Amino acid sequence: MNASTTTITLVTGANKGIGREIAGQLAALGHTVVVAARSAERGEQAARELREAGGDATSVVLDVTDAASVAAAADTVEKRYGRLDVLVNNAGISRPNGGGLVDQQPGTVDVDTIRTIFETNVFGVIAVTEAMLPLLRRSDAPRVVNVSSSAGSLAGMADMDAGSERPIAVGYAPSKTTETAVTLQYARALKPENILVNAVCPGFVATDLNNFAGHRTPAQGAVAAVRMATVGPDGPTGTFTDEDGPAPW
Repeated sequence: MNASTTTITLVTGANKGIGREIAGQLAALGHTVVVAARSAERGEQAARELREAGGDATSVVLDVTDAASVAAAADTVEKRYGRLDVLVNNAGISRPNGGGLVDQQPGTVDVDTIRTIFETNVFGVIAVTEAMLPLLRRSDAPRVVNVSSSAGSLAGMADMDAGSERPIAVGYAPSKTTETAVTLQYARALKPENILVNAVCPGFVATDLNNFAGHRTPAQGAVAAVRMATVGPDGPTGTFTDEDGPAPW
């Protein structure tokens, strides 16, 4: 256990969009934020901006799809801080290389595209969580927050008349269903250790993930994740919520 009252928080994909806002809001609350990004330059730029705004922030290179990168990031956090209090698995993609959703439509599915999406949205979450668990176990109040999406809601997908906010995308939507399911597995397994694991939905946020078609701002999208990152030791675990409360499974 630790004697420091500083909360050490790592946010993946934190150099832009929702991740950048999560990092900024947590830094403003006094967290020591580790900005994790694939690009060393962009990650450090985001961390520098947080420091200039009065926050405590550093950066680390982390590609959630690269095992060596994940291991190196965990090693860096251990050497800098000796533990991790909050892990926010925010990094995610809707399609490879900025393409559309055409190759995710039933009847025209490109299987390699689906694999690429799952590598980030599912396997990346598992890989990072596994690598950071030893550090989370050294925390007095460890928390894991997975940024999922109601686009993966089974109830929502069962709505045959669902609109544009629930796209037909054989890769993206099921990857978020799986991410939420993975969250529940970790929550159940880690509950005896008092490690709180929750999933959140940011809503339809205007980011490059949807070509900025969303109607919510990244600041709004960060609210649910920040709330779950700051719950007390007696807070919930195994939940899926948005800004307004429980989200549809």
